[in-house]
Amino acid sequence: MRKILVVGAGQSGLQLALGLQSYGYEVTLLSNRTADEIRSGRVMSTQCMFHTALQHERDLQLAFWESQAPRVEGLGVSVGAPDSTRAVDWVGRLNGFAQSVDQRVKMAGWMETFARRGGRLVIHGAAVSDLDYFSRAYDLVLVSAGKGELVAMFGRDAARSPYAAPQRALSVAYVHGMAPRPEHPGFDAVRCNLVPGVGELFVMPTLTLTGRADILFWEGVPGGPVDAFQGVKDPADHLSLTLELMERFTPWEYARATKVELTDANATLVGRYTPTVRHPVGRLPGGGLVLGVADVVVANDPVTGQGSNSASKCAASYLDSIVSHGDREFDEAWMRATFDRHWESARHATRWTNAMLAPPPKHVLKVLEAAERLQPVADRFANGFDDPSDFAHYFYDPEKAEAYLARAARAETDRAAVSGDAPEGGDTPAGDGRASGG
Repeated sequence: MRKILVVGAGQSGLQLALGLQSYGYEVTLLSNRTADEIRSGRVMSTQCMFHTALQHERDLQLAFWESQAPRVEGLGVSVGAPDSTRAVDWVGRLNGFAQSVDQRVKMAGWMETFARRGGRLVIHGAAVSDLDYFSRAYDLVLVSAGKGELVAMFGRDAARSPYAAPQRALSVAYVHGMAPRPEHPGFDAVRCNLVPGVGELFVMPTLTLTGRADILFWEGVPGGPVDAFQGVKDPADHLSLTLELMERFTPWEYARATKVELTDANATLVGRYTPTVRHPVGRLPGGGLVLGVADVVVANDPVTGQGSNSASKCAASYLDSIVSHGDREFDEAWMRATFDRHWESARHATRWTNAMLAPPPKHVLKVLEAAERLQPVADRFANGFDDPSDFAHYFYDPEKAEAYLARAARAETDRAAVSGDAPEGGDTPAGDGRASGG
């Protein structure tokens, strides 16, 4: 039986450990916190997971909270105007529902499941010296803990890392009492509110320790008015500032939030980090090698909601690479090939995220504006959160964007002509079908 050590008990580490366990590997999981400490700790992320990532959990029979968590069936975009109204506002429908489960709930539950199924769980904050010792006893060491000195083993890949500093200041609050969105009262949706020059406000339904809740997530441009949470320590002050900024920049969201309260004493989070791609293989002082997992080696800003999705996809890809490798040595060539296979998918999320951190070019604004009158454009953009590779077909290049929008408009005209519901001299929103072409 092959022995594998997984360092880190987040989305990727636990999903990998449980997956390897299901295939009969002897797995040791190293975590710096117990399940109870995770459950009683501070919120860790926003983690809205889309269809593909959720399916990876279902495949391993780990979707324990699927019947309890809100089903996110749409993704909406609003663009703020200088007078604090909405210049653009629409919602796209997802082909498969998304869900967000507070990682305190999921990681604690998965960790207990791993131990209950016979896995070896070691509660210990690992250092490089620990891994140097452990590596001699295991066939493979996977590092999925994305902070501290362990990450320093994996050098920055400058060719794939265009940013040298954080591009957003992050602020999160989990709340109860959010009123329904009046535009789509029949289903839940993640709302992306873009405020040019200021940042982004995301509002998403979630399942937390105390049941259904909503996440208020500000991404502020560094040095701007939303970059204001760094010295805020009291959770009540954090929520008050969150609402104050919502009232100022996104009053349509603030109108839903006048009666909210924090879900618990640990329901707020502040941070910032530099989006970075790192080389996948770390070399230990004693000569052993370790393989970086998920955001240890591909850390994207949360602005496109790809963190937990990329972590799930990385764990699924690595699991397949490990199982298909059989009894052969997990050498450096295999490690690099395993990462390269994952990068074929991950690069699309990285490209899209880095693009969304920059001021939007004119053709992107045209796409967002067209989505308000062409439902297939809205739906296609929304489903890109699940499959970011689709953006390469129409989103980055002005000519491709123009050609796609022209095809979408023609398809809508044809659809309206057939149904007979087009008003004279204008277009009407399309149904749920996607416009042809890519």
